[in-house]
Amino acid sequence: MVTTAQPASTFSPLTTWDGWQQFVDTPHAPARDADDQEWTLEQREDYHARFVVLKTPAIDTISTAVRRLLLLNRGQQGGARRGLIISGPATTGKTTAMQQLGRTVELADRLRHHDQDGRLPVLFITVPPSSTPKMLISEFARFLGLPTLERMNQIQITNAVCELLCEMGTQLVLVDDVHLMDTRSRAGAETSDQLKYLGERIPATFVYSGIDVEASPLLTGVRGSQLAGRFKIVRNQPLRYGSSGDKQVWNDLVNGMDSALRLRQHRPGTLVTHAAYLHARTGGRMGSLSHLIREAALVSLLDGTEKITKKLLEHIELDTAAEQRARAPRRHPMLTHRQP
Repeated sequence: MVTTAQPASTFSPLTTWDGWQQFVDTPHAPARDADDQEWTLEQREDYHARFVVLKTPAIDTISTAVRRLLLLNRGQQGGARRGLIISGPATTGKTTAMQQLGRTVELADRLRHHDQDGRLPVLFITVPPSSTPKMLISEFARFLGLPTLERMNQIQITNAVCELLCEMGTQLVLVDDVHLMDTRSRAGAETSDQLKYLGERIPATFVYSGIDVEASPLLTGVRGSQLAGRFKIVRNQPLRYGSSGDKQVWNDLVNGMDSALRLRQHRPGTLVTHAAYLHARTGGRMGSLSHLIREAALVSLLDGTEKITKKLLEHIELDTAAEQRARAPRRHPMLTHRQP
């Protein structure tokens, strides 16, 4: 059976029922006035460490697509239900988009079924590295808090999971890191088959997320053609900074972060003046941008300056991939064409 939620002070990963409920039940800390003397330094550090999740065009696209799929699959009694794959490079916010989507669906379900106990509208797991079918279904069982005894085989665990999810009215199954399933190997192919089988047994909408899934073995061969025939792909690309429209989208997101800062020496609009630099530094990746702003805010709290300057931003070191992209020399567009 599903376990009861633990106190918020106890860490549980989102791939467990306890951790997922903590995530859904914990709203972002209110943005109090920076000069509020009752707002302690530690509380302001916690606020900036978690900070805000801003809606990107990709998040809106994903949310709209999943709402439609939930309606489309609602009356599907048998056969292939339709699903969604969120694909894109690393640090573009795929997992964040998936988690926020799940949180929204779960909160909406609670409003509709506030008088019903024992519901589990959303399940979130990640694919284990070098996964086998039994490892995959054990992740489902672990989320549910089902005891997976050594003597239970894959079929027994699968039946127990499917029966419980059907009883609990699960509508949305979120599976992260699907690029880890290498269908060129026997274990990866069988794990893909297991996931397809679960999609037929559980009357829910499945959403997968992974790095550049369309270029992975997951969509090749007979198995891949079946998956491609059931799932649509939404690309979660880095945000561009070319056209005026691209710049407006990026500037709006940077402005949203600027407005959310609660640093006592911060001048509103400062981050927006550095929007072009922030894009060049992060490559338009929301994960890298969030890291950069959050760490800069925390450093300014620790050193007492309580403001973010370009000099401070330049001293914040991002992940290796982001730093390599930022340092890479850019060729002039005219030089990208071969001379006759």
